[in-house]
Amino acid sequence: MHLALIGFRCSGKTTVGRLLAEQLDRKFIDTDELAEKLCGLKVRHFVALEGWAQFRRLETLALETALDQDYQIIATGGGIVLQPENVLRLKRKATVFWLRASTEAIRRRLSRDSERVSRPGLTRNNPVEEVEALLQQRTPLYLKASDYVVDTDHEEPRTVMEAICRLIEAQQGKRR
Repeated sequence: MHLALIGFRCSGKTTVGRLLAEQLDRKFIDTDELAEKLCGLKVRHFVALEGWAQFRRLETLALETALDQDYQIIATGGGIVLQPENVLRLKRKATVFWLRASTEAIRRRLSRDSERVSRPGLTRNNPVEEVEALLQQRTPLYLKASDYVVDTDHEEPRTVMEAICRLIEAQQGKRR
């Protein structure tokens, strides 16, 4: 089974995913990066040209491609849970960890992330201003899709990675 990380943007999926891959000696794939390779454009450019609905289709293709690989660590885009078929795919082929972050933590990280302005807004609002409403909408979807919830608000990425490793070890212990 793959290990998949879901959560809102800036919840730490890519950073923690890379650390997990290194710790567990597994491949790492970020579905947003894979989507960019598949279409030849940065996400923001693709969305500007084609819109979010087309990006969601591309995102699904990226997820399918990642899940068809050998066991790996997969960091998903924040909206992966918006498509019910994506959740079903994840549940069938991965243990899913929701990296939960509060509105305040996400806003703080987005504001700090101004050098990586490649994050397009999901609504017509500024990405920092849209967090609360979108997070409120997605929280039940993340919860339903996840096998485990790991809070990231006040934790360093390495601490989050270690918490996930402990959960994996506990899960494997139950299987024996």
